[in-house]
Amino acid sequence: MFHSIETHLALDRRQLMSGAAVLGLAGSLTALPALAQSTPKKGGTLRLGMEGGSASDSLDPRTYADSIPISYSLMFWNQLVEIDAKGNATPELAESWESKPGAAEWIFNIRKGITFTSGKTLDADDVIYSINMHRGETKSPAKGILEPITDIKKLGSHQIQITMKSGNADLPFVLSDYHLLIVPNGTTDFSKPDGTGAYTLVEWTPGVRILAKRKPGNYWKTGRGNFENIELRYIGDSAIRTQALLTGQVDAVNRLNPKTVALLSKNKDINITRTKGTGNRYGFVALIDADPYKSRDMMLALKYGIDRQKIIDNVFSGYASMGNDQTVGPADRFYNAALKAKSFDADKAAFHFKKAGVSVPLEVQVSDGCYSGAVDSGVMYQESLKKAGINMEVKRVSGDGYWDNVWMKAPFCSVFWGNRPTADLQISTQFLGGGAWNDTHFKSAAMDKLVIAARIELNEGKRREMYAEAQRIISEEAGMVCFAVGDQMDGGSKKLMGLDSHARYDMNDNRLAEKGWFA
Repeated sequence: MFHSIETHLALDRRQLMSGAAVLGLAGSLTALPALAQSTPKKGGTLRLGMEGGSASDSLDPRTYADSIPISYSLMFWNQLVEIDAKGNATPELAESWESKPGAAEWIFNIRKGITFTSGKTLDADDVIYSINMHRGETKSPAKGILEPITDIKKLGSHQIQITMKSGNADLPFVLSDYHLLIVPNGTTDFSKPDGTGAYTLVEWTPGVRILAKRKPGNYWKTGRGNFENIELRYIGDSAIRTQALLTGQVDAVNRLNPKTVALLSKNKDINITRTKGTGNRYGFVALIDADPYKSRDMMLALKYGIDRQKIIDNVFSGYASMGNDQTVGPADRFYNAALKAKSFDADKAAFHFKKAGVSVPLEVQVSDGCYSGAVDSGVMYQESLKKAGINMEVKRVSGDGYWDNVWMKAPFCSVFWGNRPTADLQISTQFLGGGAWNDTHFKSAAMDKLVIAARIELNEGKRREMYAEAQRIISEEAGMVCFAVGDQMDGGSKKLMGLDSHARYDMNDNRLAEKGWFA
């Protein structure tokens, strides 16, 4: 029986948001990632309070854009490849893989004996169909990263071959993208998830909550799928989310308000999970094919006119590092550490603004539905621009449907980007020409050429130089003002195991429902 937050949690509802292969070498991985703590125990209801979703959420994996859809999808479905805590590509439904020299042709071996909720046995046809959903005529955000694939062929009942127009040593990482869930061949209706995951759907009200229960019998992943029930509640307000954790009405929350972390750390009943350098990339994005942001001087004015450190100190209470206007983070092995963030300089901002000759008023659209602190960040940005003689209106908009109605539509708006496991994925998803999520409409033939060449470069040093130059081009020319890379911070009850740090996303890569248990 579910113990609903609807019954037990006194919240103001008006505030609730309605394996790795080396080029030229064959590689094989067979072991699943190990859990960090001792023997898991079965039972109990996991109650999650999360930010990162809206009333427009869908169960269709081609629509996911934030943490809540990712989290509930991984209750029901699995992927070919999982990313482990250190950021390595490890087997999930793909038992092993290997590439031919040049990394343009790959073979993936699919696990046998795995069944969907409906009882259908997983096979190669399911995998091919699931990948192809995001290729061709589709609005899936994964379309861009799969574009290099030219063919997917069935070699046997549980083996496929993927051929690419050019090599990519990171293909297993690409297949870990959270949209690429494995569904039964021919699936068109996702309202009743039919997956190989540990749980089945009981109830779902988009923007409010989702309920799931454990499937009968043993989950195919030893030590995982331990909770009897899951209740995931949409709680967009960080203060309400924190209060729910403090009063024991939820067992774990994501995206803690940095201003409350010091106080929460003193509570003997709560654990704080903090991961530095892998958190969200926070900033503002401008469509650089629209006025007045077509002007490179206008963008330089915006980049010199933001007081990054002041926002980090006041909005994030220091739990972040300074961003340098691109989204490869400091924890990535190809991070360009020599690319320094632009310090606040009112004189330089004023100089470039005057040179741009902009006469139209500036407006930035912001919402705490984008991320907690977005409104405050926008206001502080407005204040620092004033010191350069630049006036910008801060327009607060609804958080409900923000990613559908504002992002990639408004000329200038707040944004955050989650961490990707490789520099290639981070850059390709957001900045490669023609990508579905190119949210600044940035186009650079030189950068595209560098990134594509880096995918098959054998020399690690040369590959690092290529990615470093790509980051420099983005920082100087793209329409992104990335002022901070946040620390990932989750909070959970001390009786909850599995809320561990992860190299990619918060809530243990959004797999807490699958990985956790109660002590």
